[in-house]
Amino acid sequence: MDTELTTLLWTVAEEIADRARVETLRHFRASGLQTESKSEDFDPVTVADRAAEKAMRDVLAEKRPQDGILGEEFENTAGTSGLTWVLDPIDGTRGYISGTPTWGVLIAVADADGPRLGLIDQPYIGERFMGGFGRAEVTGPLGTHPLEVKNTTDLGDATLFTTFPEVGSMEEGAAFRRVAEQVKLTRYGCDCYAYALLAAGQIDLVIEAGLQPYDIQAPIAVIEAAGGVVTNWEGGPAHNGGRALAAATPELHAAALELLAT
Repeated sequence: MDTELTTLLWTVAEEIADRARVETLRHFRASGLQTESKSEDFDPVTVADRAAEKAMRDVLAEKRPQDGILGEEFENTAGTSGLTWVLDPIDGTRGYISGTPTWGVLIAVADADGPRLGLIDQPYIGERFMGGFGRAEVTGPLGTHPLEVKNTTDLGDATLFTTFPEVGSMEEGAAFRRVAEQVKLTRYGCDCYAYALLAAGQIDLVIEAGLQPYDIQAPIAVIEAAGGVVTNWEGGPAHNGGRALAAATPELHAAALELLAT
């Protein structure tokens, strides 16, 4: 992909993130926030989710109408360019409606082989994690810094994150616990922010199940740009969703993969 196009894609991605910041912050921690569930199990969606994705799509309609769009809240849009924007306006809506700053806006640009560019934005904190096309950096209150994963190779030294303690099915939860029993520290509940922390060199592993493509494509691009590894639990591509294993090093990835498959 030529430099002019990659520069344009980054410009559009950041404009989309800026627009989503406005809409998500407009409703964050506001009284009377409209919330409904998309299923019988509690799967919340808010006016902020929909307003943010609409604003993101409006930018694409103006700047990249030839590209496809795969988003969480509205129907997919086919494109003609071979590129698809993968959008999650609020990853971690449960955290959002609880007032915690662990939710984020996810933006990826993917081709037929998976994500090429990824952006994880946390509007309230003001942090933006970016990876792809030779870029791996975070901007925020502490300035702009390169993203680089930790060099941890031993499970016994690792910090592991997942969003939900139950992880997924009973079998998936049991597999996760096999890894959790071997690591130094296990923490829960960070949604996409856990992937950002891995890319920033703060933690070592993220293991999740039940993901959608829009949950994982941006994190894949960011983590891989920072030097990490992301696959499914069989060691294959994870960008179509399902179960994901993200690791700081190939050694940690291999050790966790073996336990997940036991």
